[in-house]
Amino acid sequence: MTSPIAHFNGAWLPLDEIRVSPLDRGFIFGDGVYEVIPVYGGAPLHAREHFQRLQRSCDEIRLRNPHSVDEWIALTMKLLESHPGDQSVYVHVTRGVPTKRDHVIPTDLKPTVFMMSYPLASPSREQVDGGVACTTGEDFRWTKNHIKSISLLGNVLARQASVEAGAVETIMLRDGFLTEASASNVFVVKNGVVLAAPRDNLILLGITYELLARLARDGAIQLEVRPVAEAEVRGADEIWLSSSTKEVLAVTTLDGKPVGGGKPGPLFRRMHALYQDYKSKLGRKDAVAA
Repeated sequence: MTSPIAHFNGAWLPLDEIRVSPLDRGFIFGDGVYEVIPVYGGAPLHAREHFQRLQRSCDEIRLRNPHSVDEWIALTMKLLESHPGDQSVYVHVTRGVPTKRDHVIPTDLKPTVFMMSYPLASPSREQVDGGVACTTGEDFRWTKNHIKSISLLGNVLARQASVEAGAVETIMLRDGFLTEASASNVFVVKNGVVLAAPRDNLILLGITYELLARLARDGAIQLEVRPVAEAEVRGADEIWLSSSTKEVLAVTTLDGKPVGGGKPGPLFRRMHALYQDYKSKLGRKDAVAA
């Protein structure tokens, strides 16, 4: 089977031919940032917003971004020439390869750039119609979760806890309040109002989070962005997950107990329909430029 084409430091190579130095600071320290962009029929969803967030992540860790937003978009479209259909584009930038292992950030390193694409794993019809199970757990990660860092061990451990419980996500709580899930943002519905955690340093502000907020406004769905207490999560009428790959999914079981009526609720159905309609109307040019 032919290895898919990927981008590595300016070259287009089969994925299995790419080699990374063991001294790369991404390998040694997890010193880098990343993005994942969903692609529908060759159209990347909000590529510009994803690369603007990549720039913010670079700025937060003082990493020189090797490309402008427009250059990143051009590379993405070039990559997609070899990957038709619905895809996930993964973009990975590390600080580069120093001459020795040292915690101190070196100056004038050339960043390592890696991009690949693989088939998009959209939610199944069963998940959309029946909802998914989640667990809860303590958010034990650091306090700079607004950075989309490749240092994901905390998220990996949280996600593993959900797998071992037979669930799809761990919804995390810090000091009695909702933050996010291991690889998703979380929305809570109570009495017809959608609640979302603040856009602060304790969550990764998802591009899909922002899109759902916009769709809620356009669809006359009341949204409150504020601290969401654990009791509100556990007493919710509905809970949703959102991410670039999950889109929007209803949580129907939390820690083994039903959420609301134990099936996707009416506001989820409405938001899911708004999201699918948005996708269907988004042309290739609009998706890239958005």
